[in-house]
Amino acid sequence: MLTQIKGLHHISSLASDANRTNAFFTRTLGLRRVKKSVNQDAPDMYHLYYGNALGDQASAMTFFPIPHARPGRRGTGEVGVTNFTVPKGSLSAWADRLALGGATDIAFGQSFGAALVAFTAPDGDSFALIEGDDPRAPWTGSGVGEDMAIRGFHSASLRLKDSGATRELLHFMGYQDLESNGAVTRLHLPDGEHAAIIDIETLPTIERARQSAGTVHHIAFAVPDLIAHEEVRKTLEDTGWGVTPSIDRYYFQAAYFRTPGGVLFEISTNGPGFDVDEDSAQLGQNLILPPKFEAHRDQIAAALPHMEE
Repeated sequence: MLTQIKGLHHISSLASDANRTNAFFTRTLGLRRVKKSVNQDAPDMYHLYYGNALGDQASAMTFFPIPHARPGRRGTGEVGVTNFTVPKGSLSAWADRLALGGATDIAFGQSFGAALVAFTAPDGDSFALIEGDDPRAPWTGSGVGEDMAIRGFHSASLRLKDSGATRELLHFMGYQDLESNGAVTRLHLPDGEHAAIIDIETLPTIERARQSAGTVHHIAFAVPDLIAHEEVRKTLEDTGWGVTPSIDRYYFQAAYFRTPGGVLFEISTNGPGFDVDEDSAQLGQNLILPPKFEAHRDQIAAALPHMEE
């Protein structure tokens, strides 16, 4: 069993409009855009990162906006809901803010005893804000006060036709069953740090999701450093998982593999972080390119949609 994984690292989704995504996640949700870059495998597409002040582990929601992409189809084999932690007593204010900010399907509810407000973002992705005590310092520079600002990820849910093999994989990754509620089983990392919870929702009669705008591309799990990253990657490879070689994403080291239920997992290091190539006070303001693309900056910038700041 692996012991190096500490919780979620980031979650990356597909979107249809860079400006609409940017406005919703900064102005409505009050997150900081910590990086404005490009998809390192397709540099004619933005890669936008939103999180707390520095985009710390388990706070970064990232997007690949594909102009005019058709809506994805929700279903099984995907990340169903991404959950953020917010302070207790803030949900009513959040519901009002979400309604004014373009969210739909706003509904109060509970998740394993914790109060939440669920909502749908403009592209159709599902999110929830869950009340909780979270010591992480929030970003308050986008107009949301500390009394209600998002602290980071709380957890994420996986929607699967058959949960058995993926559940066994998560057990191998260090997760343990915590409790169940109907079709949902909650797993957690006993020694995890932040966002150390994964919920599995088993939906045997639901059709497979179709990935496009409004769906999660991959979910990433955090390890402390390069040594732990290679240990995890090699162990997964030796156990028979088709994990990729380690890939330098400049802000973290990454390796990917497809789970039995169809969800794409990534293993990511907690460093070097988003301030490795720009001053922390200026994060996300300028277009930052990986070094291999810098010689083509003018061509790349001209092909990207104009972003309103």
